[in-house]
Amino acid sequence: MRILLVGAGGVGGAVTRIAARRDFFEHFVVADYDGERAGAVAASADDARFTAARVDASDQPAVEDLLARHRCDVLLNATDPRFVMPLFRAALAARVHYLDMAMSLSRPHPERPHELTGVKLGDEQFALAPEWERAGRLALVGIGVEPGLSDVFARYAADELFDEIEEIGVRDGADLTVDGYDFAPSFSIWTTIEECLNPPVVYERERGWFTTAPFSEPEVFDFPEGIGPVECVNVEHEEVLLMPRWIDAERVTFKYGLGQEFIDVLRTLHKLGLDRTEPVKVGDALVAPRDVVAACLPDPAALGDRMRGRTCAGTWVKGTKDGAPREVYLYHVADNETTMAEYGSQAVVWQTAINPVIALELIATGTWSATGVQGPEALAPRPFLDLLNAYGAPWGLREM
Repeated sequence: MRILLVGAGGVGGAVTRIAARRDFFEHFVVADYDGERAGAVAASADDARFTAARVDASDQPAVEDLLARHRCDVLLNATDPRFVMPLFRAALAARVHYLDMAMSLSRPHPERPHELTGVKLGDEQFALAPEWERAGRLALVGIGVEPGLSDVFARYAADELFDEIEEIGVRDGADLTVDGYDFAPSFSIWTTIEECLNPPVVYERERGWFTTAPFSEPEVFDFPEGIGPVECVNVEHEEVLLMPRWIDAERVTFKYGLGQEFIDVLRTLHKLGLDRTEPVKVGDALVAPRDVVAACLPDPAALGDRMRGRTCAGTWVKGTKDGAPREVYLYHVADNETTMAEYGSQAVVWQTAINPVIALELIATGTWSATGVQGPEALAPRPFLDLLNAYGAPWGLREM
């Protein structure tokens, strides 16, 4: 397998360091708009299979040319969601497989944003599914940790743990702190603003997809391995748009443990218009307010030495098995001290990055073979979970 990775930020860097320990690929190109950053990430692998390139992720012809020059079989997108569609289309035009960790952007309903969906996450990608089928190539969308591993957990629960599923609820919580900062998001603030301030989507079998107000339906969820109780709220996320396509469940939700201070900051950014992506004129320059916010905050990839604690991603499932009620939480915990010591990556980006590498290995070996636009829950979960253990990143299951 010959791989093109676009995006050499925190997640891209972690992908490179994780992949360097595996032997399923022949060549790995690390590409980024910042050529020096791509070069540094490729060099950090200390492996002749890795090379670097500069590319603008929004320039579809340039990406197609890069894929052709390096004879790549697959494109792994580790950029933020703004660049999903040009990279998605480039892979389709080049007839190579495609993987991403976040799907094409949504647009709220223009009149009733907190009741009805507008353009949903992934709608633009699924619209091109017939073209991917005709090309005989796989576009595996949402294969990070959430979405990604959370979806694999849901498929595993449906296949092996339940006869009927009442509700699937992805629940994400952490006890992470960052020394020296009052406010320092552990993941891209651009992406965080997008998913947290957009109307959250909920799925119900009888109603379909609908929306609520941001940060709605707070609940306290008790996370495992010492993290403990964390208040979680509804947030827009891909799992709610993916799982109902392949798994029969009465209800699907996503709730994130943000914390009141984080919610207050996001609400203030929204109130001031600093979450906007449309450029505004500042003197002689045109600047997007959200880009200014991102530039003012520390780079999440550089926070690892200051971070303490653990992060937990998981899928809570409620239903019946053999006629009896059952409720489980399938989860994965990453400890920042461990990920920094072993990979030099902070816990949140490392936990995201390991999953597309596992998926690439399953595709390379033919264990996962499909065509069209597919979510992680469309494919066999057991091989993925077995490889997760083999990578030294064991997952857990808690009976509730």
